[in-house]
Amino acid sequence: MKKILLIGKLNNVVKEINKFLSQFFHVQLCSENVSVLEGMMKIVNPDLVLISLIGAYDIDTSIFFMLSDQYTQIPVLTIGTKEESSSFFKYYEESQFENLIRPVENTVIMNAVCQRLGLSEKEVEKDAIEERKETSDKKRILVVDDNGTALRTMKVMLEEYYEVALAISGAQAMTTIGKKRPDLILLDYEMPVCDGKMTLEMIRADDDMKDIPVVFLTAINDRAHIEAVLKLKPAGYFLKPPIKDRLLAEINKILTS
Repeated sequence: MKKILLIGKLNNVVKEINKFLSQFFHVQLCSENVSVLEGMMKIVNPDLVLISLIGAYDIDTSIFFMLSDQYTQIPVLTIGTKEESSSFFKYYEESQFENLIRPVENTVIMNAVCQRLGLSEKEVEKDAIEERKETSDKKRILVVDDNGTALRTMKVMLEEYYEVALAISGAQAMTTIGKKRPDLILLDYEMPVCDGKMTLEMIRADDDMKDIPVVFLTAINDRAHIEAVLKLKPAGYFLKPPIKDRLLAEINKILTS
């Protein structure tokens, strides 16, 4: 399946678009922060970028400049009202960018995405069915880390054996879990704003998520810190960067126990 990077605030519209398109594409959510976007472009290597312009008054216009300057080969679709889109009209003069005026049906978004990718909807639906068959037996691992390099490393380490989902924050992790329940979560303990402890508490407070095993990843190796991590009773913990063979063995042990 083709890969889409969906940029925008986590509101109901973005969640619905994400849910719909995820039936046919690999969709990765991303905030509208340009530094976060830079990291996610390298991690995901998307075939198309989709930007929600809801709340466009505070979207950093350097996002558009970066995409047009560094990623000219990647088509960009934006979704917004005429008012929300007005700040970005100059970019729509370039063939790389196209705007859909909302309100817009998901089927229209799907059609526009397929056109920009040069694919028919039937091709996309067929590929999605075939990939679901191929990955149906693979366990799903969610990796949560605010460090883009760490996410890339973990993805490469695990993707041969598992279906790998990525989240760059605790809030994004909760949305990703709600979209498709992972079999195990690898969670960075030291994250800004919503750290690993807070994210674990949110997971355990949700009846549908509380039984998902969580393995902490921590970069701090001192006794007091490790004791604090273990008090939360995770399914396991690893010092960063983890050793591949040991991590895979521990994941397999947890998933088969």
